[in-house]
Amino acid sequence: MDDMLFRNAMGRFASGITVITTEVEGEVHGMTANAFMSVSLQPKLVVVSIREQAHMLEQIKKSQKYAVNILASDQQELSINFAGQIKEKIDVSFDRLNGLPVLKGSLAQVTCEVVNKHVEGDHTLFIGKVTAIHLEEGEPLLYFNGKYRTLAVEEV
Repeated sequence: MDDMLFRNAMGRFASGITVITTEVEGEVHGMTANAFMSVSLQPKLVVVSIREQAHMLEQIKKSQKYAVNILASDQQELSINFAGQIKEKIDVSFDRLNGLPVLKGSLAQVTCEVVNKHVEGDHTLFIGKVTAIHLEEGEPLLYFNGKYRTLAVEEV
């Protein structure tokens, strides 16, 4: 099966956009990811999938903690920044939640402690036990077919 065919098929799944953050030795690290999902209600578990070549992989292995920042529709620039697609990094200010750096204005900030990891193919899945949650109102930033999208609000 052709790699591009697989990528195109997976791109047909509309998803939200997250930025995964962690901190190691006082330095904040982050990366854009749409490979995120909830796993369990009891206990509260989520999973993020990190590519083996990603710098973030070693940072999460070291810290054993991460935060998931679910981006709002006005945070596309942050998504692009943490995806490494902006040559000059933008100045990003962080809040703190349960000791971890989180992005201001995100729809949800979820902090996690790594409880397990699985290497599958060219990614590592980090299963995290949720330790804290902060919510904000707003609309989500979405990704579909290789492009950023937002929800269309329908009048009823």
